[in-house]
Amino acid sequence: MTNKWPHLGYLSWRETCSALHLYLQVAGKYRLAHSPWLNHSWNATFYVTPNGLASSPIPDGPGIEILFDLLDHKVVGTSGEGRKASIALGPTTVAAFHSSFVQLISELGGAPTFNGQPNEVPNPIPFAEDHRDRPYDRDAVQRFHQASVAVDRVFNRFRTSFLGKSSPVHLFWGSFDLAVTRFSGRRAPLHPGGIPALPDNVAQEAYDREVSSVGFWPGGGGIDYPAFYAYAYPAPKGFRSASVRPDAAFWHDSLSEFILPYEAVQSAADPDEALMAFLISTYEAAADLGGWDRDLLECAQGRPRQVRPPDAELANGAPSMTDRPVEREDGASKGCYRIVIDGAEAEMTYSRAGDGLIIIDHTEVPAVLRGRKVGERLVRQAIEDARREGVAIIPLCPFAKAQIGRHPEWQDVLRRS
Repeated sequence: MTNKWPHLGYLSWRETCSALHLYLQVAGKYRLAHSPWLNHSWNATFYVTPNGLASSPIPDGPGIEILFDLLDHKVVGTSGEGRKASIALGPTTVAAFHSSFVQLISELGGAPTFNGQPNEVPNPIPFAEDHRDRPYDRDAVQRFHQASVAVDRVFNRFRTSFLGKSSPVHLFWGSFDLAVTRFSGRRAPLHPGGIPALPDNVAQEAYDREVSSVGFWPGGGGIDYPAFYAYAYPAPKGFRSASVRPDAAFWHDSLSEFILPYEAVQSAADPDEALMAFLISTYEAAADLGGWDRDLLECAQGRPRQVRPPDAELANGAPSMTDRPVEREDGASKGCYRIVIDGAEAEMTYSRAGDGLIIIDHTEVPAVLRGRKVGERLVRQAIEDARREGVAIIPLCPFAKAQIGRHPEWQDVLRRS
């Protein structure tokens, strides 16, 4: 397989996918039982590696790590004392896998005690009682792993452009999705719970802060194909009708999430950039409509061997990005504000609605300038000009609306209904 983004169906390997999901749940429940709780269940997840999916060290006995090696098709356990044990992945039952896993942990010097009930699956059967024969499609598993490596690469690059609290890129074995989540820094309303086979307090703790989350499913859970998803909790007003990219992305009413089929990414001329467009556009919709402080939370995407420019509080009298001059082009019906820094251009456009009213309709700040208060500077210039010219402003642009909402001292120029 030479393509970084392999063809990946779902229906043809659905039974293998379901089996792998449950085997990961067995190992995940063990990790959960022996790791101290970390916010939003981050103590229980797995991580993509070049070989498969790994637990990271589990504080049980001498210290144990579990690797699902999806190239050699085995589960490998290693301990801090140098011991190693493995289980072959192949056609079997969940009960047989569970028994073998318990033995593996014992051989490594750990305590194989954990809850034996699956989570987030319909009609859950205790692991030790699930004797249904399960197939194992080695080629499909390898394609899934190859796709996961590609997704992990793009998700991690996306993560570098956020300075606020962000999750690692990790796999939740309950819902079997690879995800990365950004946080606004504000508390969220209490989540109602009600997720099948998941305690309400777990869901409520997971969503006790405002989030914008994206992820990848191999299939199942309401869709019969592999896909990327994006959601916000709580979903701000207008989120479902937001414009997102690429064109193949759409709002799924039943899931209440944006969906982008994996096939649309895999077949794109530049799959990495097609996926990145989805990640950025859905986050921006959540952040702008939700009033996140984007200038404080964001930065340019990270690059190898390049230190991020510092964005610390400046001493009194020191020049600030907000002191940069702003260019303005003002026409009879339309206009724009523009800042150019090191060849990168940020722009905010507006329309005139008569002599006494302008409507700010769009703000575009390139990735290299994010997190430097460039967008805030554009809005501030529009406020200052509106005061001087005696005109009112309607901020249709979600970014401008959020900026004005955070600055009560600017709100004197808003049109009063």
